[in-house]
Amino acid sequence: MRDVTFALIGLAGFLVLICLALVAFVIVANWKMFIKAGKPGWASIVPIYNNIVLLDIIGYKWYYVFMYFLGVIPFVGQFALAVFLLSLNIKLAKAFDQQAGFGVGLWLVNPIFVAIIAFNKDIKYIGQKVNGDIDFNDLF
Repeated sequence: MRDVTFALIGLAGFLVLICLALVAFVIVANWKMFIKAGKPGWASIVPIYNNIVLLDIIGYKWYYVFMYFLGVIPFVGQFALAVFLLSLNIKLAKAFDQQAGFGVGLWLVNPIFVAIIAFNKDIKYIGQKVNGDIDFNDLF
């Protein structure tokens, strides 16, 4: 029985180390993406402020941060939040001169696509190219 307990503790410790490594990787990728966009890297680790800076990177006003509160409204609010986040990620992709499909990738598997933006030297920040309403024609 003791051997099983030690094995489970070892497995749990190993999983915690993997999770910490993944969190560190995501922090570094976001930090480098913010620097690439001309923003301070430390801003990527400050809660709420990182969303405000991200909105500034794509050209939205700071008060769009309140859109994140839509998630507390059942069904309709959660759907509206999902559409807003899709729009945000497509505009983030366009701010780095990528296509809308890349933005959908940012929306679905964000850490991987943020790492592509952060570590790919060919991807450059072109600025706040987009601002305003959602353009669903960009999805197709």
